[in-house]
Amino acid sequence: MPVPKLHPDEIDIDESVVKTLLASQFPEWANLPLEFVPTSGTDNVIIRLGEDMVVRLPRHESAVTRLEAEHRWLPGLAPLLPLSVPEPLALGHPDRHVPWSWAISRWLDGEPATNDRIDAPQQGAAALGRFVAAMQRIDPSAGPTPGAWNSFRGAPLASRDGPTQHALAALGDTVPTVAVTAAWEAALGAPPWEGPGVWIHGDLQVGNLLARAGRLDAVIDFGCMCVGDPAGDVMAAWTYLTGNTRARFRAELAIDDATWERGRGWALSMGLIALPYYRETNPVFADVARRMIDEVLTDLWSGRSDR
Repeated sequence: MPVPKLHPDEIDIDESVVKTLLASQFPEWANLPLEFVPTSGTDNVIIRLGEDMVVRLPRHESAVTRLEAEHRWLPGLAPLLPLSVPEPLALGHPDRHVPWSWAISRWLDGEPATNDRIDAPQQGAAALGRFVAAMQRIDPSAGPTPGAWNSFRGAPLASRDGPTQHALAALGDTVPTVAVTAAWEAALGAPPWEGPGVWIHGDLQVGNLLARAGRLDAVIDFGCMCVGDPAGDVMAAWTYLTGNTRARFRAELAIDDATWERGRGWALSMGLIALPYYRETNPVFADVARRMIDEVLTDLWSGRSDR
């Protein structure tokens, strides 16, 4: 049976498709067992291959460039980062079953790093802050710039205004419109980033963070990485962390107040755009999106600045 679809332009993917791809392109791995992995991810179908590999098949064409970017850039970034990241092993080619590239990477053990799986939340927040800081220190000179290929992660926050306003209208009274509008306008009022771009992951939320033995252990899915506004990773303070851990995260970063405010705006925008799009097709990720909105509003309503 095909994997359930999340987007209108998805292709049919099932076990027979994966077996055919492996047999024709990587026969040395064709007889290994396959296990489809449930995930809240929205770009790729994930299939465990044997004990120590994973196949990632793009759900739709717009995810292909992201997968290819990971294959190109991750080998150079990985040695400079303090947490485990995926190790690309092979890039598959299009064929009559899958009309675009697909990838095989090393399997990373762990579970989504939900709060209940992190024994010491302050340490987890610090570890994530050190990861973001390490990304920012990597030489950005040859890195990719934001664009449609990575959903404009790392671009100026103002470029999100149209889609965010559209999503807010679609949500109607399912969110506190007045409070959300005020929060969004406050973020847009923060000075834009005028410094050189830095490396960002671009999608630091619970589905892309792995816990192991009670600690934050790995970061996965680098498809939105680019060189751009550091607020694109600072948003993890609200897409993943909570009010009592945000200050610890920020303590690891050399950022100004404006970047902190734009990061909050990025988190709010992501939540608002994802919620109406996925609430029927991917309720797990819709819950993640609603949490992003709630964290931003709770942060503002409580008067916390974490500065």
